[in-house]
Amino acid sequence: MSGTARTAAADSYEGARGAGRALVVVYAVLALASIGRSSYQLLAKFGEAPLAYSLSAAAALVYLLATVALVRRGRTWNRIAWFTIVFELVGVLVVGSLTEFHPELFPSDTVWSDFGVGYAYIPLVLPILGIAWLETGRSRRKRERAAVH
Repeated sequence: MSGTARTAAADSYEGARGAGRALVVVYAVLALASIGRSSYQLLAKFGEAPLAYSLSAAAALVYLLATVALVRRGRTWNRIAWFTIVFELVGVLVVGSLTEFHPELFPSDTVWSDFGVGYAYIPLVLPILGIAWLETGRSRRKRERAAVH
């Protein structure tokens, strides 16, 4: 691998540290759990609750993309992280509300049903923590730019 290629590869990944590392691990575990659950649901039981199982699959993809975006460096990945995490928060709030007020729409649970009760409310808390972590990074970058000028 040439020096330029090695530098480009190194610039594309930024290992998370501290709370960020824990956040990434929780996102990765939730991604794997929801991918496993939604894969089984789509393959074995799709006809029972197509909306619920499709939402579970969408949530799994959101968690997977958020995990990757949180560990990658660059403006594009940061925007992807913001989009996926905000989408996740909106999803859990909308689906959670719908399962409370219109449970007939969801004959089977999704990852986001009842605000993530099946996952110990992690789907509700995780995007809030993710947004806080992303905002901390944004504030740090602003301070660094101000110190340079």
